[in-house]
Amino acid sequence: MELYNYIKSLHLIFVITWFAGLFYIVRLFVYQIEANDKPSPEREILLKQYKIMTYRLWYIITWPSAVLATIFALWLLHLMPEWIQMPWMQVKLGFVVLLFAYHFKCHQIYNQLQNNEFKYNSNFMRLWNEGATIILFAVVFLVILKNAFNWIYGVVGIVLFSVLIMLGFKFYKRIREKK
Repeated sequence: MELYNYIKSLHLIFVITWFAGLFYIVRLFVYQIEANDKPSPEREILLKQYKIMTYRLWYIITWPSAVLATIFALWLLHLMPEWIQMPWMQVKLGFVVLLFAYHFKCHQIYNQLQNNEFKYNSNFMRLWNEGATIILFAVVFLVILKNAFNWIYGVVGIVLFSVLIMLGFKFYKRIREKK
């Protein structure tokens, strides 16, 4: 049982650092996209710095955290194989698949920005950043409540909260543009 607690602790630590990396990388994408609209030489200076920052975050924190969180998760499932049969765990694993899809899409965006391909605007990236938040809420509620259905309330709440934040952002942007 003591081994289980150590493995669970390590899994949780790397899940936290993985999410921290995902939250921050998308914020850096926003800054990088906005830097591309700056005049020269400010644009070149900022883009160079953001490329370094995103590289370090992505390959020194985010990817290693994703790999280690996965290794410790698989180890936990090896120690507790009966969890696979539980409905809440099956739903959680579905969200983990979504998290990896989100991670791989972030990797694609990362590669595009490293190659100076700007396919998305900063508003899209701000909205995209909410994806990881929704997944995080769903997984936390699932793990804590261990119920495959009660997590819906938490996810609906965060989606509504995210919509309010985005509406507030658009409202603030309009006020700022009028000044």
